[in-house]
Amino acid sequence: MKIICVGRNYADHAKELKNEVPTEPVIFMKPKNALLQNNHPFYYPEFTDNLHYECELVLRISKNGKHIQEKFADKYYDQIGIGIDFTARDLQEKQKQKGLPWEIAKAFDNSAVVGQFMPITPELDKKDINFCLYKNKEIVQQGNTKDLLFSFDFLVSYISRYFTLNIGDLVFTGTPAGVGPVEIGDSLEAFIENDSMLEFMIK
Repeated sequence: MKIICVGRNYADHAKELKNEVPTEPVIFMKPKNALLQNNHPFYYPEFTDNLHYECELVLRISKNGKHIQEKFADKYYDQIGIGIDFTARDLQEKQKQKGLPWEIAKAFDNSAVVGQFMPITPELDKKDINFCLYKNKEIVQQGNTKDLLFSFDFLVSYISRYFTLNIGDLVFTGTPAGVGPVEIGDSLEAFIENDSMLEFMIK
């Protein structure tokens, strides 16, 4: 199982981090041991002093595929969920300043938190899905898939050019503006539309 992540897929988020808005997807990966599920608590790692949440919609791959054409991409995922891509922002900035890879800031243990998944039905308009994140009962992030720079189908097709997609792989599709820090004791709850799909504590 692979965790494939897309960076800077919402223009406002790219701008808030003072990054260029990309003209093609920015792809990075997390290992299997980055996955944290079942609303288990997240333990604040000792190697960072500036841990940020990034709330994202997550696709679950349902069919093996390589070099998938965009027009067929929707046949390769059948469930959608919501997750948090945790980022050690201080480590990331240090690595970027040195021109070095930043996996230590993105791919550490339990850095990919996912909640429940729901089936993607014909009634679901994938181009108009609202999602949001609450921290300590106050909303901190809001997004809608109409603002994606690269659609779900385009992402699946693009990723499959480079990596064979396998059943059970997860695709984190990018975070909207509003990312920020968490502290020990914070509670996070994420929604797709009006459905609470993820809730956990920072310990």
